[in-house]
Amino acid sequence: MIYIDTSSLLKMFMRDEHIEAVILSIHHETAVVVSSLTELEASIQLRGLHLGGSMGLAQYRCTCGRLTETIAGHPFMIVPLASRIFTAAIVQHAATYVHCRSLDRLHLAAMEELGVRRLMTHDRRQAEAARELGYEVVMPGVD
Repeated sequence: MIYIDTSSLLKMFMRDEHIEAVILSIHHETAVVVSSLTELEASIQLRGLHLGGSMGLAQYRCTCGRLTETIAGHPFMIVPLASRIFTAAIVQHAATYVHCRSLDRLHLAAMEELGVRRLMTHDRRQAEAARELGYEVVMPGVD
């Protein structure tokens, strides 16, 4: 089982050099956890691309539909998060010295709350913070 963060999930839907490595890595997993935080962040980033002019309306709608359809299928598992992840994020922040942005810290706290020990990410800072917490980090196409 692996937790996928937004930086890796969105690579599946964008023109990116790591798309094939991400898709291949996902196909080797029995379960890929998509938290409600990841789902929200991905949706917000896609809308930002559209509103910023990097993605036309038709492409935006198509990409959102593909995202929804993809994470509803195997091996993805959409998992809602409880509010206690905020407390876990605060505790992690106080206990570690690697700087990590707020949403990335919330992803790591979500992993802790869900009991997931492996992270797929393409965010180097988040990867460093995850390793400091003892998590295994997978960065397809980068590793």
